[in-house]
Amino acid sequence: MCFGVRDAIALAHKEAGKQPITILGELVHNDTVLARLREMGIQFHNDAREVATETVMITAHGASEQRLGAVRARGLRVLEATCPLVHVAHNALKKLVCEGCHPIIIGRRDHTEVRGMTEDLTTFDIVLSPAEITNLQEHAVFGVVAQTTQPIERVRELVHLIRERFPLSEVRFMDTVCQPTKQRQVAAEELAQRCDVVVVIGGAHSNNTRELVETCLRHCDRVHHVQTSVELRHEWFFLDDMVGITAGTSTPESTILEVEQWLQLHPSTCDKSNNNGVLV
Repeated sequence: MCFGVRDAIALAHKEAGKQPITILGELVHNDTVLARLREMGIQFHNDAREVATETVMITAHGASEQRLGAVRARGLRVLEATCPLVHVAHNALKKLVCEGCHPIIIGRRDHTEVRGMTEDLTTFDIVLSPAEITNLQEHAVFGVVAQTTQPIERVRELVHLIRERFPLSEVRFMDTVCQPTKQRQVAAEELAQRCDVVVVIGGAHSNNTRELVETCLRHCDRVHHVQTSVELRHEWFFLDDMVGITAGTSTPESTILEVEQWLQLHPSTCDKSNNNGVLV
């Protein structure tokens, strides 16, 4: 679990012990974590108008000033759980816009983090594939940032294609992919090359977990994405398999341990990566 997610969860636990709180959206994209928070009495709403508590927490994915303004307009207290590295991405985008760049965000347009980056903008483009770059209109200067959990190689490839598509334009790129994401991607690639099967643990809606799955599939034919050990199946594994484990940045260490224990009971060799994405 990365430090941004860990800090957000710790803040939610601390504040829930003092007062009723509502989290605006999903604090992190992990059902196990969210279930535990609900057991503590924490409420979740996507719309500020539905909030019934005096205190509202912003998720680790961040929020736009527009969204924050809607909360404050109701006289509610705002708790920021935004990951510092998401703040870095927001600030990078603001800087590029202030310098007169047309903003391009490399990421998933339906993701909470990307919505938070774009809701305050009057004009922008979001791209995630080469095909989407062909639909861009020409501007004198482009400013490019990325969703923090995008694979850096994909981001660099798309920046290169933007420069090829608009050779007369200036393309300013600020690398906003977070270091934990980069480390996990590198570790996952190395892991998949060594293993017969890879188990990727993380939330169904977690972007960085889905990206880990895609990375592993480029090097290993048998990759399984699970949220908990309950989803593991004996038929996925054979006697002599080398099995690798990796996990998304919002996956609790207890969930990783449960998966590891399940695999150790299965007659195959288990090779794992720790929560920092480093093989041990």
